[in-house]
Amino acid sequence: MILSMTGYGQATRQLGNKTYRIEIKSLNGKTTDIRLKSNVSLKDKELVLRKMILEKGCRGKFDVNLIMESQLGDDEYQFNKELMQSYYNELKSFADKNNFDSGDILQSIIRLPNIIQVNDSEMGDEEWQALSQMTKEALEKHYQYRKSEGESLEKDIRSRVFNIEQLLSEIEQYEDIRIEALRERIKKNLVQFLSKENVDENRFEQEIIFYLEKLDINEEKVRLSQHCKYYIEEVDKSDIQKGKKLSFITQEMGREINTLGAKAQQSDIQQIVVKMKDELEKVKEQVLNIL
Repeated sequence: MILSMTGYGQATRQLGNKTYRIEIKSLNGKTTDIRLKSNVSLKDKELVLRKMILEKGCRGKFDVNLIMESQLGDDEYQFNKELMQSYYNELKSFADKNNFDSGDILQSIIRLPNIIQVNDSEMGDEEWQALSQMTKEALEKHYQYRKSEGESLEKDIRSRVFNIEQLLSEIEQYEDIRIEALRERIKKNLVQFLSKENVDENRFEQEIIFYLEKLDINEEKVRLSQHCKYYIEEVDKSDIQKGKKLSFITQEMGREINTLGAKAQQSDIQQIVVKMKDELEKVKEQVLNIL
């Protein structure tokens, strides 16, 4: 099972004349980053709320919006009238002294710090219980969203890894041609420098065997095949967090594919390697969004 790091969940609760709504959005990230915005005074409950999100969300960049709306009006906010008067006096005096047009001073004052104050009363037990249940509901919806997105990711990744395995199996048909072409090319170059009569055939065969052993790609093929199988085994595991491990495996797959390309020295095999690299790049893109 695969979970995407992209997710969304929301929930609402009605408590008296107040409506609470929480939205949880997440995107991919190497670590856990929770950005919480709220017009409700959480105080010590904020740490508990963050812990709930961390335990269920595990990893990713989270944007959490907690909003409270009152049917009787926005009684959570009030103007700091004394500070407003002080700002007005200062601004009006400065404008008159310098012959500036004071204009609409009120609009400027409202934008100044601490003009709007939040009602900082402590959250009651009933209110916190409602908020806690609401958060759990939103996190469950967020999890289901991740699961749905993960199914699409898993389907695509499986097909890409399968394509790499199929491409790998196509290399075998070109190996005899590759070896013969390498042999002929080396012999042709050798004859050009020495002439055919001066070539020691026994020594030539020994050197060819030594050279071909260096260019042998069987180990890379075996390791790449094992990495592909290991990759699918990890995808099938029930672990929730597997993105980092899958990323490590893709790096190993890339290393073997690159070595295949470097050793190939045969156009058909190199074309296959290019196709495998293309498939692997798409896998890497998807892995970035896996939890």
